[in-house]
Amino acid sequence: MQLHFTRTNGPVDEAIDRLIGTAEGIHRPEYVREMIIAALKAGQEDDARADLKLMNTTLKEMRFTAKVFGPYRNVRKVTVFGSARTAPDEPVYGMARAFGKKLAESGYMVITGGGNGIMQAANEGAGPEHSFGVNIRLPFEQHPNPVLIGNPRLITYKYFFNRKVAFLKEADAVALFPGGFGTLDEAMETLTLVQTGKRNPMPLVLVDEPGGTYWSKWIRFFQDELRASGYISDSDFSLFERVDSVEAAVGGINRFYSRYHSMRYVNGQLVIRLTSPLADRHVHKLRESFADILAPGGTMAPSGPLPAEKDEQELAHLPRFVVDHNRRDFGRLRNLIDAINRF
Repeated sequence: MQLHFTRTNGPVDEAIDRLIGTAEGIHRPEYVREMIIAALKAGQEDDARADLKLMNTTLKEMRFTAKVFGPYRNVRKVTVFGSARTAPDEPVYGMARAFGKKLAESGYMVITGGGNGIMQAANEGAGPEHSFGVNIRLPFEQHPNPVLIGNPRLITYKYFFNRKVAFLKEADAVALFPGGFGTLDEAMETLTLVQTGKRNPMPLVLVDEPGGTYWSKWIRFFQDELRASGYISDSDFSLFERVDSVEAAVGGINRFYSRYHSMRYVNGQLVIRLTSPLADRHVHKLRESFADILAPGGTMAPSGPLPAEKDEQELAHLPRFVVDHNRRDFGRLRNLIDAINRF
């Protein structure tokens, strides 16, 4: 039988409807139905054990991720990356611990890879009650750190790609301390997703110890090679910030959320939710300064919640700033958010 995602499967659709009804308490049944159809189609189309095992494990890992993070949806979280090999007596370890502590004091929760080094330092600072760990099974150097052992917010993944989804999907900011290949991989993935608009703008803070050159050399490579060759734009440098103190790192995150709250695209329009409304003179200034990021014939204007946002009633009280965004230059979009926060 050829299965389809449309409701043209006759007895199979009826059986799925009965199953969903029997299970009870199913939220968003239209999506659950399609997931069941996808599983059945995979079983028909692919007899490779490895493929089906990968699909199965991925779905189970992502389901568990949503279950663990779900109760904390309304708490802002900062993902912290850095080397698992950083020793406790190194200055940058102390910075990561102080960073985690200051984040917790500011009302944030901390997400780390759950391992040693910088990850353990950030979890130590934040404390177990403010910490998440998204660990990965490796044959070496990646065991849960003492802060997270027995913690209900510790998840251990088989696949790196599921872990990466958790790191970035659940984060409201990302802080990167010096590290190895894994840290650089996360840095580049985060930058790529934000630059291409596959992830909403968020603070991306590169933390060096005072006098450190780890991130400054990295940025110099971007300037001398990538920008000079036309591979990236000037505005892409707005997507991240290098700092050399804990205060500057936390301050940068706090500034980003000083007026900006969140954003969502609705029928092609960018709806920016704010914690306080913009004055008319500021709206005029933004229209003048950011006309380059508008779609042809587009504009930007204050607004209340749009009808399509009715599924987020908890945000209905927030004022909106609606932008006909061209969905191209996300570095300039970050500039717009920074300008909104400065007013």
